[in-house]
Amino acid sequence: MKVKTILVSQPEPKMENSPYSRLIEKEKVKVDFRPFIHVEGVDAKSVRQQKIDLNSFSAIILTSRNSVDHFFRIADEMRFKVPDTMKYFCQSEAVAYYLQKYVVYRKRKIYVGKMNFVDITPLLKKYKNENFLLPSSDVLKPIVPELMNSMELNWTRGIFYKTVISDLSDLRDVYYDILVFFSPSGIESLLKNFPDFKQNETRIAVFGNSTVNAATEAGLRIDIKAPTPETPSMTMALQKYITTINKK
Repeated sequence: MKVKTILVSQPEPKMENSPYSRLIEKEKVKVDFRPFIHVEGVDAKSVRQQKIDLNSFSAIILTSRNSVDHFFRIADEMRFKVPDTMKYFCQSEAVAYYLQKYVVYRKRKIYVGKMNFVDITPLLKKYKNENFLLPSSDVLKPIVPELMNSMELNWTRGIFYKTVISDLSDLRDVYYDILVFFSPSGIESLLKNFPDFKQNETRIAVFGNSTVNAATEAGLRIDIKAPTPETPSMTMALQKYITTINKK
């Protein structure tokens, strides 16, 4: 079956000339975007119940834009003035750049990793006498606490926001040739929203090993995988698959 329609389980990219735009133009396919999960902030009362006192910390570890937004939201709700001396350890340049939404970048102590959490561990070790706060969601990759504990740092995890399954009931009678997933939570959302889901001719595209595992455990047939050496991005994997299938 030729591919004409794709549903990506994420928000639509904000940039005009995104890789999906090029895919749509080149392959003449319809691509819709719909987040299968979303983030909701917890309130200040919930953070206090975790016995977290923002005054106790000299450094913040920020792993995503969500962690930036929700740290400053909670600080505002608690009427906590973040001191100029606070150190910020950002997992990537994108997170560090986003931090400028809240602080004057050149006047703060900001330390930046390359991409993954492991990349900032040398910086954390260098400042191991700090008292670290890690604002996170209720879902945290096991490698994060493992690495933090292995370095014997003085650190506290705070659940500042939660990953919530979106209501997709309006899609019950809508069918797509390909469904694209980027996380196990996306697979979970599909099955929670549609417990009687039958894959049939629908192609499933997954990004990352954890998503592959979740789809396999759910009994789904995986037709498209990324990243691979040949197709490091999802759009490249989709492009290759569609070109092959639609030429038949």
